[in-house]
Amino acid sequence: MLNRIVLIGRLTRDPELRYTASGTAVASFALAVDRARTNQAGERETDFINIVVWQKLGELCAQYLHKGRLAAVEGRLQIRQYDNREGQKVRVAEVVADNVQFLDRAADNGAGNARPPMGRSTDPVVSPSVADRYQDDPFADDGRSIDIVDDDLPF
Repeated sequence: MLNRIVLIGRLTRDPELRYTASGTAVASFALAVDRARTNQAGERETDFINIVVWQKLGELCAQYLHKGRLAAVEGRLQIRQYDNREGQKVRVAEVVADNVQFLDRAADNGAGNARPPMGRSTDPVVSPSVADRYQDDPFADDGRSIDIVDDDLPF
């Protein structure tokens, strides 16, 4: 059996970082992912998908990702169920990420969109194997910058 999800989209809000009672970090955010085809009105629809990221990867996402940033998420689909305050059962679908790649460059306090070299402490590397396989990574930065203003985002 296989349960694998790969998504590329933009964050709809800044990640929310929390800690469990045992001290484990967990970050959550949502990705806006455009559908490949347009609807009957000729408009492209967007899915808003909840993402959960645990431990150090969650802390790194909370530190480096912000609303509007482009990211690739790889993980598994999880469906959980709970009873809300009214006693109704609620089902929630979310992706539990085990790899997150930052696909655009963050603004660097007016210094432009320069990306620091790989391996520096300010580099947003989110999985230990990223630096080793950076050249073969299909989600790696292609050298083009993306200029987006928050007002242009649909969310």
